[in-house]
Amino acid sequence: MRARLRALVLGLLLVAAPPGTGGAVQPDEIMADPALEARARGITAGLRCLVCQNESVDDSAAPLARDLRLLVRERLKAGDSDRAVIDYLVARYGAFVLLKPPLARDTVLLWATPVLVLLGGAALAVIVLRRRRAGEAPLSAEEQAEIDAIRRRNTPS
Repeated sequence: MRARLRALVLGLLLVAAPPGTGGAVQPDEIMADPALEARARGITAGLRCLVCQNESVDDSAAPLARDLRLLVRERLKAGDSDRAVIDYLVARYGAFVLLKPPLARDTVLLWATPVLVLLGGAALAVIVLRRRRAGEAPLSAEEQAEIDAIRRRNTPS
């Protein structure tokens, strides 16, 4: 009876998981204990796939992502806390393995880069616009007369 209940819970976890959560987790990776599996999913959902870099380890089908999912599950089976597992992975792969790395001395550049790029783009736009305006010479009397003539021809009377 207990084995059936466990299988039912695991089946529901697979079927009822919201889109984008655990799409790459293989059946042979799933832990028998639903509580440990839920902890593993919670941890791997917050880890960056080092191959894809744009999706979580839970969603990635890359072989390295599978290895990380299995490593997380091994550490949990060994009795590590969630924090201990995350600390182990950060020590091994660096803060980049976290989808949301903490703001720290060694991750400041990671957090500041988007702001620096936006400020650099705005500064570049201001410089380009100023150079364009500075390069515009006023019209000569002949050019202004030609424009006035064109306007008179095209203006309905």
